[in-house]
Amino acid sequence: MAGIEHYRMAMDPAIQKLGHMTTNRHKYFRWSPRTARITFIYTVFVPVVLGVIAYRTDGKYDLRAKRKGDLIKEF
Repeated sequence: MAGIEHYRMAMDPAIQKLGHMTTNRHKYFRWSPRTARITFIYTVFVPVVLGVIAYRTDGKYDLRAKRKGDLIKEF
C-alpha cells in the first residue's frame, strides 16, 4: 500500500475545539449554585452515606468459605 500515508486524519475543527476546551477547562470554570451543590454532594454527602452503610454492616456478613445451605448473616 504505497503512496498515501494512511495513518493521518483530516483535522476536524470541532474536535480541535473540544480538545482545547478539555485541556483548558480550569480556565473557564466558574462557581455557581449548581457546581457548588454537585461538589458538596460528591465530596461530603456520598462519603458520609457510604461510611454510615459500612459502619452499620461491619461484621454482619461473612462471605468467605460458605457452604451450601449456610447463611451469609452472622448476627
